[in-house]
Amino acid sequence: MPLYEHVFLARQDLATAQVEAMTETFSKIIADGKGAVASHEYWGLRSLAYRIAKNRKAHYVMLNIDAPAPAVAELERQVALNEDIIRYMTVRIEALPTEASAMMKRGERERERGDRDGAPRGDRPDRGDRGDRAPRGDRPDRAPRAF
Repeated sequence: MPLYEHVFLARQDLATAQVEAMTETFSKIIADGKGAVASHEYWGLRSLAYRIAKNRKAHYVMLNIDAPAPAVAELERQVALNEDIIRYMTVRIEALPTEASAMMKRGERERERGDRDGAPRGDRPDRGDRGDRAPRGDRPDRAPRAF
């Protein structure tokens, strides 16, 4: 059977549990069409590049699908009818990915890195205390600009 990646964006005012319920509903549509959802990833509530239908953020979800074309067509029809979905895209792929997507790796990398050197940003030595340099208030006034 052909393999697909299906990504959809759900409205920002939905709860995570509602988005997971939608994912289960879409997985059932694929299963009813004699296909299977190999994996799904919830990428979280992320900012959009531009406003879509008055939404500045959206819940991102990706499904890796192994299903015949009619099942995917039915999935897209149901997604298009759903008012909570603001965008979707289905792409045919050659092979299912064996590792996590780039979006999931990005989140793991940020969690690993955390705060640099374990210090909060305000307590870094290059911030706040100016040391032996004069405070900003002791600087002379700038010369007026000539136009």
